[in-house]
Amino acid sequence: MAGHSKWANIKHRKGAQDAKRGKIFSKIAKEISVCARVGGGNPEDNPTLRTLIQKGRAANMPADNIDRAIKKGTGELDDGLVYEELVYEGYGPAGVGLIVKVLTDNKNRSASDLRHCFTKSGYTMAQQGAVSHAFQRKGLITLTADAATEDQLFELTLEAGAEEIEQDDGSWSITTDPGQFMNVVDALTNAGVEIQGSELTMLPDNYLPVTGKEHAKQLLAFLEKLDDLEDVQDVYNNADIDDVVLAELTGE
Repeated sequence: MAGHSKWANIKHRKGAQDAKRGKIFSKIAKEISVCARVGGGNPEDNPTLRTLIQKGRAANMPADNIDRAIKKGTGELDDGLVYEELVYEGYGPAGVGLIVKVLTDNKNRSASDLRHCFTKSGYTMAQQGAVSHAFQRKGLITLTADAATEDQLFELTLEAGAEEIEQDDGSWSITTDPGQFMNVVDALTNAGVEIQGSELTMLPDNYLPVTGKEHAKQLLAFLEKLDDLEDVQDVYNNADIDDVVLAELTGE
């Protein structure tokens, strides 16, 4: 699974440099509101909410924004919107499998926007299960290479529930079962280890090599188009882009 840490780091770098930071905050706020509505606004009693608060903090989301999102979810602040979570699947450039998570107050709009985006770009949507059967839900935590030594990470995280620790492209990548995710995050935080990025995500069982600069360029452009859609929260994929090509396209 060497590709997952590389792709996570790309996402992190793009997020950190993204000029549309307000849109990132808005997406996280929607997730927090839905989670608080379903499981309550106390993060001690709602582990998923704790995870999302951590996600917001990792993105430098202001505490007031997080608090307001929780209150919207619990009904203390009512904006009249009720969001529904939907998942779509499809295939992009070079046959890359895509899972698109949506949070929307209008599922007809979301479905129409996604169909238009796929069709206009020349790619196809798929039936549920066509892509997702080859993915697993995991916790993924990334650290810079100098955040801790390998021995420190093994000592801190394996006992807390980490499944796999890898070093790739100058960063550490730690994979966990979703139920152990916050235990590992807490173990690192309590030990003073700075976390670069953390999220609950979907990781593929196998990665599809994307060869050639043109296919890679098309994929990155398509992912941007999907991410720009109003209701899209996350896009997961099984792409493995060559390091040299990726560096050339992202300027890293």
